[in-house]
Amino acid sequence: MTEDPIERRQRQEKEDRNKNLKTVMYALTAAVVILASSLAYIWIQKSRLVSDLNSEKADLTQQIEALQADYDSLNSDYDSINSQLDSSREEVALLVERIKKTDATNRAKMRQYEKELGTLRSIMRNYIVQIDSLNTLNHKLTAEAKAARKEAAESKKQNEELNKQVEHLSDKVAAGSVIKARGISLQAYNNSGKVTDRSSRVTRLLTSLSLVENDLAPKGPVKVYVKVKDPDGILLTNSRRISFTCNGEASTASAAREVDYEGNEVELSIYLNDIPSYSKGIYTAELYTEQGLLGKAELLLR
Repeated sequence: MTEDPIERRQRQEKEDRNKNLKTVMYALTAAVVILASSLAYIWIQKSRLVSDLNSEKADLTQQIEALQADYDSLNSDYDSINSQLDSSREEVALLVERIKKTDATNRAKMRQYEKELGTLRSIMRNYIVQIDSLNTLNHKLTAEAKAARKEAAESKKQNEELNKQVEHLSDKVAAGSVIKARGISLQAYNNSGKVTDRSSRVTRLLTSLSLVENDLAPKGPVKVYVKVKDPDGILLTNSRRISFTCNGEASTASAAREVDYEGNEVELSIYLNDIPSYSKGIYTAELYTEQGLLGKAELLLR
């Protein structure tokens, strides 16, 4: 029996619709699989990243806590250093608390804490160098004093001869014409004119000293130059770059001041202004006249 054309057409259209529907379903299924795979990949990568960041935070926390233990175990016989150590211990303790409260995904904060850790390590190394130097000097002076007492006990005559030699050397030093200095110090001041050891608050540095009395030294104007170097050993200078000659060699100073020297002791102060910023660490001031080095002083900024 011949199929009706209309029925055949309807049957064909139905088959075509079923075929198109299956094609769409297959395409949607493939899209869902791809999307699910992509989401799974992204989730896995994110989980790995978070895990890595948590590991980095744990490692950084461990390093800071180890540094805290090192600070706690460090001590000295010198009050000035102990006071600075107490302040640094407080900074380390605060850093430990801050990193524990910060989410590991806050990478900017983690990098900041790493820098602070490096600064605190550098400061601690400076403490160790200072303590070792002072201990070495103390041991040396103690040994020298012990040897001197032993020599004095062995013979009164030797002691008298030694006193004569010391007096002779003292006379030769007093007879020298080179101007010398004592009481050299370096301090930092903030905007309010108060002494500070916070690097972020420093606006100027002050170097103080006294030119020692010496009747044989040349009379008249004497210019004192100060060279201030930052923790990296870089000379600090402002727009007033000062050049001078010391023992025939040209040099550059951070600041200078001229005083009238008449053989009597003269106290003077030299300010260093207009330095844009200061970093943490030990600053060194070297004082000169054209005759030579007068002495040095150091300042620790936190």
